[in-house]
Amino acid sequence: MKGKTHKRRKVFAVDLFCGAGGLTKGLSQAGIEVKLGVDIDPACEYAYIANNSALFLRKPVEVLEVWELEAAFPKNGIRLLAGCAPCQTFSKYYQKANSDDGRWWLLQHFLRLILQIQPELVTMENVPGITEQNVFQSFVDGLKCAQYEVDYRIVNCADYGIPQQRNRLVLLASRLGPIRLLTPKELGARPRSVRDAIGRLPSIGAGEVCKNDRMHQSSMLSPINLRRIRASKPGRTWRDWESDLVANCHKKSTGKSYPSVYGRMSWDEPAPTMTTQFYGFGNGRFGHPEQDRAISLREGAILQSFPNHYIFAPKSKPLLRKTIGRLIGNAVPVKLGKAIGKSILHHIMDLGPSAQREQGKHWL
Repeated sequence: MKGKTHKRRKVFAVDLFCGAGGLTKGLSQAGIEVKLGVDIDPACEYAYIANNSALFLRKPVEVLEVWELEAAFPKNGIRLLAGCAPCQTFSKYYQKANSDDGRWWLLQHFLRLILQIQPELVTMENVPGITEQNVFQSFVDGLKCAQYEVDYRIVNCADYGIPQQRNRLVLLASRLGPIRLLTPKELGARPRSVRDAIGRLPSIGAGEVCKNDRMHQSSMLSPINLRRIRASKPGRTWRDWESDLVANCHKKSTGKSYPSVYGRMSWDEPAPTMTTQFYGFGNGRFGHPEQDRAISLREGAILQSFPNHYIFAPKSKPLLRKTIGRLIGNAVPVKLGKAIGKSILHHIMDLGPSAQREQGKHWL
C-alpha cells in the first residue's frame, strides 16, 4: 500500500530557461524527476547534460510548441512546469531595461505555454523587482483565471542555508489546491558562512589555477589592484584606503555612493550576491577574505550552492571565464531549487483524496 501511494505522488518537471541547471539539480535533489531543460544559450548545454539526468533542447521559448513539452512529460504523473525567465531586465543593476527589451515579455510566453499545457504545478524564480511590473501582475492574474492557487514571496537565500545574501522572488502555483514555499525552519535550514562553503579549498594566487581543479582559478590582478586588495579589510570598503589607491571615479561626488566594489568578503558571514562578474575584484565585494585575489570560478559556483565538482565545460576545451561566470551568476541557487522541490512534494503529500481523484488522469 505504501509503495502504491509513493507512485501516485510522482512529479515530473520541465525546466524552461534552465541555464546551467541550478534549478534542475535542486529539484532532482528534492526528489522530482526533471525530464527536459530548455534554453537558448549554447554555452549551458554541456553543463546541463553533464550534471543532470535530463534531455536538453536549445530553442527560444518564444517559438516553443506545446507538443515539444508535452512529449517530454510521461503520460502519467503530476506535471511541473518551471520557468525562471532571465532576470536582468527586471534587476536594479540593469538600469537600461524597459519593455523594448525582448526579455521583458518572456513571462508572457511562459504563461502561454502554461495555459496551453495546463500542468498541475508551476514555479518561477526571479528578482524582487519583477513584482513592480505589470507583466508580472498579468502573469499572476492569468494563472488565477486558469484556476491555479498562487503563492509568491520574496526570500533571502541565506535563510535557506545558501552561503550568500541573495533576495529572490519565488512563485508556486497549483491546480490541486493551496501551495506555499516552506519556511527555512520547516526545512531544517542552517546558516552557512563563506568559511563553511569555501574555507577548505586550496590556496591559490591571483592568476593561478589549482592543479586538481581547473575551475579553481582566479583572475590576474594589475599592480594597482594588488595594492588595493592588500589594503582591503574583510567586510569593509575602499573608503578605508589611502587616497592614492582610490579610483578617480570614486573620488567624484557621484561615485561616493558605490562602496560595494573593490572589497573583501567576510569569512563568518554569507557572501554578497553572486553576479555574472563575480570573478573580478573590482566588480563587487568579491575579494577573497584572506588571499590576495578575487574568488575563483569554483568558489563562485559553491557560493551558488552548486555541488563541489559540478562540471561547466568539457576537459577538451578551455574555460572561458566570462562565459562560465555568466552561467554561474545567472543560475538559480541549487539549494533554493531544492527548497522549492521539497515544498512541492510537501504540497502533494498534503493533498486529500478528493483532490487526488480530481486530477486522476495525470496520476500513476
